[in-house]
Amino acid sequence: MQPEKQETEIRETATRVGDTSIQKQTVATKVQTSGLVLAQRIVWFIVGFISAIIAIRFILLLLGANQSAGFTDFIYSLSNIFVAPFTGIFGQPTYGTSVFEISSLIAIGVYLLVGWGITKLLTIGRPREEV
Repeated sequence: MQPEKQETEIRETATRVGDTSIQKQTVATKVQTSGLVLAQRIVWFIVGFISAIIAIRFILLLLGANQSAGFTDFIYSLSNIFVAPFTGIFGQPTYGTSVFEISSLIAIGVYLLVGWGITKLLTIGRPREEV
């Protein structure tokens, strides 16, 4: 990942009080984030959000949450579009009202790999930094 650019400015002032000379130093630091770092952070935020929604879905299904509850319905509706491509790859073991949805775990893994791939793709043209 490309480091952030940091600028440091030092200001010196000298004042005289009686026979004593007083010197002050003021240090101001400004950090600027590059566009590449910002793009990587945005990608990881989106991937993290999607993964968190799917993880909440997995836990709700595992605990047998009431599907007619507002929050549960909202999470299922929101996460369904992300889990749908992976539904049916493996079976879904069911224990009473609890469901161990393997497709949710596969979706989390795939989205994390895609996020990693996108962030690596963003840095493909960047020259390698020497340590």
